[in-house]
Amino acid sequence: MDVIEVLPRLHMLRFRIGQAYLWRDGAELTLIDSGDVDAAAGIERAVRGLGADPASVRRIVLTHGHRDHTGSAREFADRYGAEVLAHRLDAPVIRGTAPVPQPVLLDWEIPLYEHALTVPQAPPAPVDRELEDGDELGFGGGARVVHVPGHTDGSIAVHLPRHGVLFTGDAVAGVGQVMPGVFNVDRGAALASMRRLASLAPSTVCFGHGDPVTGDAAAVLSAAADAAS
Repeated sequence: MDVIEVLPRLHMLRFRIGQAYLWRDGAELTLIDSGDVDAAAGIERAVRGLGADPASVRRIVLTHGHRDHTGSAREFADRYGAEVLAHRLDAPVIRGTAPVPQPVLLDWEIPLYEHALTVPQAPPAPVDRELEDGDELGFGGGARVVHVPGHTDGSIAVHLPRHGVLFTGDAVAGVGQVMPGVFNVDRGAALASMRRLASLAPSTVCFGHGDPVTGDAAAVLSAAADAAS
């Protein structure tokens, strides 16, 4: 696992497939997504390597219910007492009481999807707080939930307006180029969600897959949304 500084208060944790993010507010940390089921030990090492105690991770915000984002949430929360937050519509999937919705795959997505299924199944995880669009999350000087359905019904982005930072989850991808995320349950809704995110005009955009954009981010995201429409 690689630990990459995006901003002085923000680090990306890159796993074999996908990534998570650590945001620091003084001594308090927030984890955006949790990687796959084998990621907990790496997250612990990353936190300690940044000079912090894993118990300082107060909350884990899950952008959606897929295995490469939720896999270590249960282990990390059980071990260190972090609160787990997710949108109301994906909470049953994360808890294991509802099936993972099947995406409507484009032809070119099929081999990518087969590769993604090599990620181990995620164990059920608690969701301590169910989120809705516009909810304030208690970190980052006013981080807010942006409901971005399409990848899954309960996909969310996390917007930190005070810092100009936007975590897109898998609503947008940055692999090779900025584009809509793949494996969507509703491509039309996914494109509308991407346009909504572009309207926020962030200065830093952090994806669930691919390198963050820290230069001309608003223009890059807006151009990608226009190209995808």
